[in-house]
Amino acid sequence: MTIQKWIKTPKGYVTATLVSYLIIASIGSKNIMGVKNGIIAICLAFVVDFLYCRMKNRKSSKDSTVITGLFISLILSFTTPWQIVAGTAVIAILSKHLLVYKKKPIFNPAAVGLLLSIFIFQTGQSWWGAFGDLPAWTIIFLVIGGYLITDRVNKFPQVLSFLGTFFVLLLLMGMLNVGNAADAFRPPFINATLFFSFFMLTDPPTSPAKYKNQVLFGILSAVSGVLVYGIFGGLTYLFIGLFIGNIYSYLQKRSSSKATVLTQNVKTQYQTRTSRNACR
Repeated sequence: MTIQKWIKTPKGYVTATLVSYLIIASIGSKNIMGVKNGIIAICLAFVVDFLYCRMKNRKSSKDSTVITGLFISLILSFTTPWQIVAGTAVIAILSKHLLVYKKKPIFNPAAVGLLLSIFIFQTGQSWWGAFGDLPAWTIIFLVIGGYLITDRVNKFPQVLSFLGTFFVLLLLMGMLNVGNAADAFRPPFINATLFFSFFMLTDPPTSPAKYKNQVLFGILSAVSGVLVYGIFGGLTYLFIGLFIGNIYSYLQKRSSSKATVLTQNVKTQYQTRTSRNACR
């Protein structure tokens, strides 16, 4: 596949956008440590993915490996030690291969690595690649890039249902003086929410394709995330909300697969009986 064709694919769009964000955020912060962490995360992700696929005789997915590494480098603070960046990337890639259904990941790999890194490495997650530390007008980059990606993967019902539910619930919490709801409307939290909803929530392998299921996925993720934020605060609420949505998507796929198998079995039995009756 040529570069021109690849860049028009959903993974090409995401990769190009995330690399652009990495460059913009690095220039804005006047620090190249984020680029260094990005290289480390991508290289370690490649190594682990290659070794696992070689051991299991599977085909490696290079695009998703790069995207996972970029997510990790854009969300972890650029002051994070390289060993922790590498460890987070290893956890993420292993989850992609171990937590699967029909060879597809059940959970967003980057989200798994980032969530576990909070508990294992006590990582600081600044979401600096979402421009939380830059002037407010830079949020337009998130909106433009997010719109293009969401349109490309056909996930607008999912994103809009998530954002609508998320902010309405936070507004109600603020009116009732529950938790620190007002903080969620300020940088860097608002930047993190937009980045998350446009780029991580819309991951095609771990989210539904049908519009109805997308809406339910978005609502479940938002409600779960807001509940965690209201009760515990901290950095985990977006990831936990996403995992609830991922579980819903997984259950939907299993149910659909069983229904398809049952339908095929009924058709086979009917065709067999029809064939036997014709022979008589």
